[in-house]
Amino acid sequence: MALKIFFCALILKLASSASDQFTYNGFKGVNLSLDGLAGITSDGLLRLTNYTMHGMGHAFYSVPLRFKRSQVDNVASFSTTFVFVISPEHPMLGSAGFTFVLSPSKDLTHSLSNYFLGLVNMTNNGNASNHILAVEFDTWYSPEAKDINSNHVGIDINSYISNQSAPAGFTSDDNGKFESLILLSGEPMQAWIEYDGINMQLNVTIAPLWTPKPKVPLLSSTINLSNIILDHMYVGFTAAEGTSYSYHYILGWSFKMDVRAPELNLSSLPPLPKTSTSFEKNQKILSLWLPLVLSVLGLIIAAGATTVLVVRKKKFSELHDDWELEFESNRFHYEQLYKATRGFKDEYLLGVGGFGKVYRGVLPASKMEVAVKRVSHESKQGLREFVAEIVSLGKLRHRNLVQLLGYCRRKGELLLVYEYMPNGSLDGFLFSNGEKLLDWSMRYQIIKGVASGLQYLHEGWDTVVIHRDIKASNVLLDSDMNGRLGDFGLARLYDHGAAPQTTNVIGTLGFLAPELARVCKVTTSSDVFAFGAFLLEVVCGRRAIEPNKQEMEQVLVDWVFVNWKMGTIYETKDLLLGEDYVLEELDLVLKLGLLCSHPLPSARPSMRQVTQTLNGDSPLPPLTELNSCIISPVSVLIGK
Repeated sequence: MALKIFFCALILKLASSASDQFTYNGFKGVNLSLDGLAGITSDGLLRLTNYTMHGMGHAFYSVPLRFKRSQVDNVASFSTTFVFVISPEHPMLGSAGFTFVLSPSKDLTHSLSNYFLGLVNMTNNGNASNHILAVEFDTWYSPEAKDINSNHVGIDINSYISNQSAPAGFTSDDNGKFESLILLSGEPMQAWIEYDGINMQLNVTIAPLWTPKPKVPLLSSTINLSNIILDHMYVGFTAAEGTSYSYHYILGWSFKMDVRAPELNLSSLPPLPKTSTSFEKNQKILSLWLPLVLSVLGLIIAAGATTVLVVRKKKFSELHDDWELEFESNRFHYEQLYKATRGFKDEYLLGVGGFGKVYRGVLPASKMEVAVKRVSHESKQGLREFVAEIVSLGKLRHRNLVQLLGYCRRKGELLLVYEYMPNGSLDGFLFSNGEKLLDWSMRYQIIKGVASGLQYLHEGWDTVVIHRDIKASNVLLDSDMNGRLGDFGLARLYDHGAAPQTTNVIGTLGFLAPELARVCKVTTSSDVFAFGAFLLEVVCGRRAIEPNKQEMEQVLVDWVFVNWKMGTIYETKDLLLGEDYVLEELDLVLKLGLLCSHPLPSARPSMRQVTQTLNGDSPLPPLTELNSCIISPVSVLIGK
C-alpha cells in the first residue's frame, strides 16, 4: 500500500511539473480551451477573432498552473513569449485589441467586447474579486478606457483601464533609439512578458519578428501580485472587436514557471493565411510593381511624368457606382478633402470617437471651414441605402443641427463633411476639470437648443429622423456658443406613422434605452431616453458612465435617481456651478432628465412636450410613475 501511494504521488508530481511549462510552435493538435470567435486554423494558427464585429474570443491553456507554493508565499516568477499578428479590415482603422491574461477562470463569456477587450463587463470592472492580470495590445482609442492613443501596450489589473501603458515600439540595442511599431500593420511581432517574483518586477517587451529580444523593456512596473494572483490561475488570451473587425492571430507560444520561457522555433511557425484585407492587397500590389520598376530603371526619366500622374490618380482614387449619379451634387472629391486637411495630418485632428476620426479642414476653392469625418462602412450590403440616407440628412435645416454638407466614398471608407464648429464639443467644456467654464445660463440655453433640434428631427421634417447617439460629445458649439446636435452617422429615417424596423443595438452605454435589449427597435422614445441622460450630463458635469466611482455612483441616471428618492437630488449638481444658478431651472432639468430616462417608454414625454416644458409653456409632468419604480432606469440594460 505504501509503495502504491508513493508511485501515485510521484505521478502527480511529474504531471504538475510538466504542466508548469509548454511550447507551441504552431497549434495543430493542441488542446486549448476555446470560446467565442476563437479557433485553430487548418494551418495551425490560433485565431482569436474573425470578421464578426462586436464579438470576442478567448483561448486558454486547458489546465490551471500553480503560481503560489502556499497561501503565504509570494507569486512565483513566470515568463512567456508569443508571436502575434493583427490584420485589420482597413489599414487606417483598428478594432479593439487583444490581451495576454492570467485569470482564476477560463470562462470569461460574461465579459464584453469593444474596449472591454473580452476581460470584464460594466458591473465587475475594477472589482478586486476579479483577480485578473492582463497585458493589452490595443489598436483602438477609447476615452472610456483612458487610452493614451490607438496603438499602445498596457498593463491591466482587474479592469480594462490600464495601470500603465506606452505607445507600441521598442528600444534598439544598436543605437538606443525608440522605434515605433504599428500593431495593426499585419506584420508578425514577438512579445515577451516576464515577472520576477523576488523583486516583484513585471516587464513587457515587443519587437518585430526575428529581432532579438531588446534589452530595455517597453513597460517595467513594480507590482506585488500576491493579492491579485491566486494559488492556481489559467493563462491565455482574450480578444475583442468593435465597429470594424481585425483578425488577431497567435502563431506560437511558450510559457514556463520560475525561469525564462523556452525560445520559439521561428522558422517552424505556421504561415499567415491569404486574406483580402486592404493592407495585404496593397502589399501584393507593391510586390508586383517593385520588380517591374527596378527592371525599367533606365526608362524612369522618360516615364517620370507618366508615373507621377499614375501615382496621383491612385492617391486620390475614389469609388463610383452608377447608382451614385443622383447624388453627384452632394459628393466631394477626395482630393479636395485631402488638401483641405493637409493630408489628414494629426495637427488637424479634432477628435477620435467610436466610429472614426474627425479632422478640421479649409476647402481650397471656397475657403470654407469644414469638419471631415472618416468612417469605415460595416459592409457592402445596404451601402446604397446608407448613402441615400446621408444625402437626405444633408437636406435638414435647423439652427440647432450641425449641417451635413456631403460625402465622399473610397475603398473601405466613407468621408462625411460637416460644418465646422469653432468651439468644439460640449463635453470639452463639461469635463475639463474647470479649465473651461460654462455657467448655468449658457448650459440652459444649450439644453433648450438641443431639445428644439431633436424635436425637429422627430416631428418637423418630411420623415422621422432618429439620431441614436445623443450625448454631450455629439453636441457642438458654434461661434456664439449655441448648441448644435451633430454626428448623424448612426441616424435612421422612417416615414411618419411607419413602424421602425429591427436594427443592431449600437450607441453609447449609459444612453441606451433598456427596451433596446429586448426589441432592438430604435424609436423616438429611445432618443428621448438618451436626451434624458444628456440633460443629467449637463447639470451634473459628469459622464453617463464612470467605472472608477463607487458602485452606486457609476451610472449617472441611477445615481441621480437614487438621490431623488432620498430627497438629495440637488447634491448631484456640478460643483463648478457654485451658487450661480436658477434653482427652479436646475430643479426642472434634473427632474425632466429622470422623466425622459424612465424605464418605461410609454411614461417618457415626447420631444414636443419636453420643449414646451423647458420654454415654460407647460408644467413638468408628475413624477408619480417614476416614484413607483422598483428598479433604477439604467440597470435593466446593463444587468446590475
